[in-house]
Formats: sequence, structure tokens, C-alpha cells
Amino acid sequence: MSTIVRAADAAQFLSVLPHLLGCTPRDSVVVVPLSQGRTLGVMRVDLPSETAAAGAAASIIGMACRIVDVEAVVLVVYTDAEIGDDPSPRLPHPAVIAALRTRADECGLPVAEVFVVAANGWGSALSNRLPPGGHDRARIAPRDDLPPEAVDGPPAVDQAAGAQLPIPGAARRRAVGQALRSLDAALETICGIPRVSGAAPDRIDPAALEAACALDDLPALFERALSWNPDDLAPMDAASIGWCLARAGLRDVALVQWASDVDGGDAAMEAQRRWEDGELYPSDLAEVMWGDGPRPDAERLDAALRLARNVAALMPKKRRAGALAVCGWIAWARGRSTHADAYVRQALHADPRHGLAEIVGSFVAAGHLPDWAFRAR
Repeated sequence: MSTIVRAADAAQFLSVLPHLLGCTPRDSVVVVPLSQGRTLGVMRVDLPSETAAAGAAASIIGMACRIVDVEAVVLVVYTDAEIGDDPSPRLPHPAVIAALRTRADECGLPVAEVFVVAANGWGSALSNRLPPGGHDRARIAPRDDLPPEAVDGPPAVDQAAGAQLPIPGAARRRAVGQALRSLDAALETICGIPRVSGAAPDRIDPAALEAACALDDLPALFERALSWNPDDLAPMDAASIGWCLARAGLRDVALVQWASDVDGGDAAMEAQRRWEDGELYPSDLAEVMWGDGPRPDAERLDAALRLARNVAALMPKKRRAGALAVCGWIAWARGRSTHADAYVRQALHADPRHGLAEIVGSFVAAGHLPDWAFRAR
């Protein structure tokens, strides 16, 4: 069941919005689709310039119209500009507001309200009552009286916050680097897979041999990994997942499984084997990667993202592109394109030709969202 949070007035609505978004946006347009007086979700895009307002409005309203069961929208412009303190103040960004309202009217989508949250105050574009400097921003501060099941901690300071990788200590990074070299040596000995870096050790760490054998059942490994404490990964565990995410075929198995279940991982593993033998990759599995399949379980994806972020932070810089690209895909799948872009940029810095990073980057640049973002839960 969904948790219902009631807003008695505009100020209460705006105070809840950062909790729905997970952040207090800056320089953004936020669209809140409504059905029977309830929100269907929330969508944030970068605030366009006045000259680009018409084209941006077409894209923004077009995405809103794709949402199943949408009956109306509330539009909120967040800006660092200020509302004037003269007796008849005007809200900033009138061209953007006008373009959004015009496009919504052309599409037959009612606009229930338009708010502007400025640096010094807030107001409604549909109301004539705007005091100098706008209404007091203290009235729309994120709330601290919401039920625990309705919030996931305090909202981030802005949409970009939270995409930075954890910063593990140097000793932990060295331990993972050593584990990765040992795993490389074990896989070379057992499977003949060439080592990526480092000289062959005098002896192979038994833990590396055990980890290499665990790769025989990747779906079991990927499923166990979701239950690990990502903030306290054993060096060999981090090395094993990092090694897998650096290989496109194994990485895709992980993403399909984390977006579905262990059976999906088994199916993806078998599909990968057959694809390598020349068969076509099943369309239902490929749809997951393109965002056209069933909606993934949010908790599974969030657990996978925490794991991939910590693995990326622990991997040697030259070998972390795969884990970073996975972070980018998961962030995109969860509707966090701003974070996805940050991960993709880091991945391409480590490997300028990384395939998955380039694909996710193209999704973000085109404003493409997964299809499940527009479907009812």
C-alpha cells in the first residue's frame, strides 16, 4: 500500500515535494502528475533558458502526457533568481512558465497550479496575491513530521548531491588491489584467462582460488552480493564483483538479474552463452537493458547501486569503468539521470570508449527515460 501524506495548502505541498524528489532542486522544472487528486510521481528536468523555453516545454509536457492515468499536472520552477521587493513584484522566468502552460493547453493537459520557488521566496503564477519578495521560504522547508515509511532520510541539498563515490581508506584500496591481482593469477591458472596487470605471484592465494571457483555460478554470486554490507566489503568480494562488472557479458547478466531476480540471472547467463555461439539474444532480456521491460524492484536496484558504488570506489582507477557504468545504468533505471550522467562521466574518464557508459550517456543526453517510468506502479 502507498503511504498517503496530505497537504492542506500550497506551502505544505511544496514542503513535501523535496521528500518526493529526494532533494531540494536547484535551477529546475519539476512536474507533478496528478490523478484523482493524488500524485503519480514526480519528474525533474534542468531549467531551460528563456530562448530555449518553447522546445524544452514541448519535451517536458510530452513526457508528462506519456504517464498513464495522468489527469493534470502541477508545475514548479526552482530558481536561484530572486523575486523583486517592489510593490508589484513579478515571478522570475515568465517565458518558461508561459511556454509550459501553452504547450500543456495545446496537449489538452490541465495545469492545476504553477509555483516558482526563488532564492528569497515563493509564489504562484496563477495567483495575483504575491507580496514583495514572495511568500516566506521558511513555510516550505522540508518537513520533519512525516511518517518514517514516507521518507528516506532528509532530502539532499540539490539534485547533484549523492553521486560522489565513497572515499575508502588507502589500506582498503591496496587490499582490494592485491586481491584483484591474486584473482587474476588464479583465473589464469585455472581457466587460462590472461592477467590484466601485475607480475605473476610466487603462490596463489587460496582465497583467490575459492573466489575463482565461485564464478562458475554467477547468478548465485550476484544474488549473494545483494546481501553483503557494501560499506564493509571483504577485499576478495569487492575484487570478484569488480572483475565481473569489467566484462560486458558478465556485467549484463548482473544488471538483468538485479533488475529482475535470480531466475532472470540464470536466463541471462544462458542467453549470453548462446549469443556467444551465434544465436540471437532474447528480446525480453534485451528489453530490460533498454528500459522497456517490467518495472524492476526499487529495493533490489538500490542495493545493487550501493554495492556497485563501493566496488567502484575500491577498484584501481584503470579498472573501475565497468562498475561506474553499472552505477550509471542503475541510476538511470531509477529515474536519476543527473546522477547517471555523473557516473558516466567518471566511467568515460577511466575508459573513453566504454560501451555501456556511452549508451547510458546517450540516454541522458537525449532525455530518454525507461518506459516503466511512465507506467503506474
